Amino acid sequence: MLDDLKYIHERDAQDALGVVEKQWQQYQYDFNFSWKPPRDIFDVVVAGMGGSGLAAKAFKSWPGLAVPYEVTQGYELPDYVTDTTLLICSSYSGNTEETVTVLERALDNDFPEKTKPIVVVIASGGKLAAIAKEKQLPFIQLPTGYQPRMTFGYQLRALVELFEQTSLLSGVLPQLHTAAQQLSEQTKTWRPDVAAKDNQAKQIAQELMGKSVVVYSGPLLSPVAYKWKINVNENAKQIAWCNQLPEFNHNEFLGWTEQPVQKPYAVVDLRSNLEHPRVQKRFEVTERLLSGRRPAPIVVQAEGETLIQQLLWTITLGDFVSVYLALLNGLNPTPVDLIEKLKSAMAE
Repeated sequence: MLDDLKYIHERDAQDALGVVEKQWQQYQYDFNFSWKPPRDIFDVVVAGMGGSGLAAKAFKSWPGLAVPYEVTQGYELPDYVTDTTLLICSSYSGNTEETVTVLERALDNDFPEKTKPIVVVIASGGKLAAIAKEKQLPFIQLPTGYQPRMTFGYQLRALVELFEQTSLLSGVLPQLHTAAQQLSEQTKTWRPDVAAKDNQAKQIAQELMGKSVVVYSGPLLSPVAYKWKINVNENAKQIAWCNQLPEFNHNEFLGWTEQPVQKPYAVVDLRSNLEHPRVQKRFEVTERLLSGRRPAPIVVQAEGETLIQQLLWTITLGDFVSVYLALLNGLNPTPVDLIEKLKSAMAE
């Protein structure tokens, strides 16, 4: 089925595979963002849900910051926010109600001036863009026409450009550009015109078909595991979870040992040689001790010499896998109709 290009074209009506194949270009997109913070920044809060919060999670792994950094996914602004906090409100549509609520709270006239954060908005349009224009807030406009989960590259690039305008970050854009260029070559073996027998992404999708997917990683690749989880859920419409080691070994590890006896799961281990040596050993020991108690893991060894190379490689592999899994499930990977119905019901 995955080698039938006619079938793929019919099912993948919005060309999700084409978007994934060209994602490397998103990392090289130039927003030409220019901004100077009005004062020193001592901590950072990013408000972003779902696909719009993905890049913020990855940013914590790479390139990271030397100040406290939190991704908030709810309606509330953290109590510790002050006028030296940078608040980034990120929503691809610009209409995500949780993020809009956080922004409105931060701009509320009842909010004491000494606790009003520095605000930057990232969106393609919607309410956030309108508020940014009205309040003359720094604004990065994302390209339109995508599902949020398919704009990871744009959003990571936007964050890097934003922080390079501050004293918190410098000199990482060339690293992102180089990793993206390498990715353009690495992903050619995952394209739909490469047969399943030679295509790692298609092979993994076939192993995941019909099973609940559990994705594990170490701390460095935890945002990648989270993205795999999101993509399997949204693209393939197939349930998936994720967790990370070493936390896994303190609780969930035992959950695999007894019930349920029949385990209709597929386990994916995202491993990196850049993780702490003890984390790498935990993967090996865990696999040995759980042998026969859970399905043998599909081990994905991240490729690349640097962390950003490994992050982009494993993220893009997961994107291909989830789209192929959707096609195996007989589904168009792009629409998320039930989420749209949820939003409509919440608006009533």
